[in-house]
Amino acid sequence: SQWSSPPDAIERFKSQEIWFPPPQFYELCRLCNFSSLRELHKFSSDRALEGCERWMPVMLTAADGYIQLLPGDELYPEDPDYTGEKKVNMSTDKKVEDLMKEGSVFHRIAIKNINNLAVYVNIQAKYKHMNPMMINCDCSDYNSRL
Repeated sequence: SQWSSPPDAIERFKSQEIWFPPPQFYELCRLCNFSSLRELHKFSSDRALEGCERWMPVMLTAADGYIQLLPGDELYPEDPDYTGEKKVNMSTDKKVEDLMKEGSVFHRIAIKNINNLAVYVNIQAKYKHMNPMMINCDCSDYNSRL
């Protein structure tokens, strides 16, 4: 095992040296906002009493990949199936790129394959939290509308 800073870990992920699931990728992108542990500690101390939000990603299956929708995204369901009891399957014949070009309010992780993730967020984070940096492990540019 090897210790890496968040930007280094993402670079190692991009080069396929290491792998981590989308929630960890999202959090590493969030940690990239801080240049030092001291800065992160100050931020976390300052916002500690603000509160937290728990949420569950909702998977949207696209023609060429997936999008994990998060609260605040325009495609996030009003009544998400948190337990799996409803067996709701969200899917579309559209490609991930088309969904990105058509949208305008994003809080999502686009997944083309296991090593091709991108975080897109243009909503205000709740509880004075920090949004993740929008990092794309692919050459596609969906940021043109953000």
